[in-house]
Amino acid sequence: VSPAVFILRDKKKDIGICIIFLIMPLLFYMYGSSYKKIFNTSDKIIYSHKVRVIGTNISLDRFYSNTDPVSVIKDLIKVSNPNKNEKTIFVWPEGILPDISQKELVEYKWLFEKNFNDNHLLIIGINSQAAENGNINYFNSLSIYDHNLSLLHSYNKVDLVPFGEFLPFENILKNIGLRTITNNYKSFSSGNERSIIEINKEGFSFKILPLICYEIIYSGKIFKNLDFDLIINISEDGWFGKSIGPKQHFIHGIFRAIESGKYIVRSANNGIAAIINPLGIVENKVNFGNTGYIDFNERKKIQPTVFSKYGNKIFGLLILLYIFLIFSFNRINNE
Repeated sequence: VSPAVFILRDKKKDIGICIIFLIMPLLFYMYGSSYKKIFNTSDKIIYSHKVRVIGTNISLDRFYSNTDPVSVIKDLIKVSNPNKNEKTIFVWPEGILPDISQKELVEYKWLFEKNFNDNHLLIIGINSQAAENGNINYFNSLSIYDHNLSLLHSYNKVDLVPFGEFLPFENILKNIGLRTITNNYKSFSSGNERSIIEINKEGFSFKILPLICYEIIYSGKIFKNLDFDLIINISEDGWFGKSIGPKQHFIHGIFRAIESGKYIVRSANNGIAAIINPLGIVENKVNFGNTGYIDFNERKKIQPTVFSKYGNKIFGLLILLYIFLIFSFNRINNE
């Protein structure tokens, strides 16, 4: 743009259009710098409960080799490293427990009561099922339990992966041998809606927006209500193998944090577990291929972003502006 100002210096209208192109990125830069400064100088909100985000590296073979669920649960508890004197909310990855449904988990109550107490809550990715019109529907769920495995809240995944979690035209395609990757021979059903979950415990309260795996990729679609404190994203990235897939999947979380102006807490198996702040900065993470946990117990509150208010309508406006400028250039050239 700048060289064009000198080339077109004899045409005032041309120069005016070039100045508009020059000013626009400067305005974006100034807005971004101001937003970043406000965030960095904002007061911290410190929670009485810490959120412990688990990153694991448990093989997908657990789904196909009759793996003892007890051994997987013990591994998860070991990684979680619960301290009975610390108020903690543990976040485990998506679908992490083999061959255990939401209702069946209570059979392992003894393991949880032994290692957790009233100071603890658990957010677990686990499959659930419900009867409807004589049929059994299966759901990919994010469930919240207390240490006695009483179910407090549950969210059923809304946006499912085609051929991964459901088979399009299943009644036809299953007859030629096609099936879903993740749920044996039965497609998952889609949840009705994505609702904000409010966690209340002993005077502690915060609101989360649940997202399971693939749902994090939907720019401008993940929420309608901004009244939540953070996004919790659980994922099973083992389906990507050792490809670039887990890293690409993780990057989408950075974009959603910037767009929403919210913290994202991400728990993943065979992927990257992380805490991402509203600037898109990864504050802490468990690297790909590693096992461990990271803690989150403080955040900064910031005003809603422009994108969180208007979503992808912004791009429609930019397209209209672009069309306007094209016509303006054409008009100038024809004069």
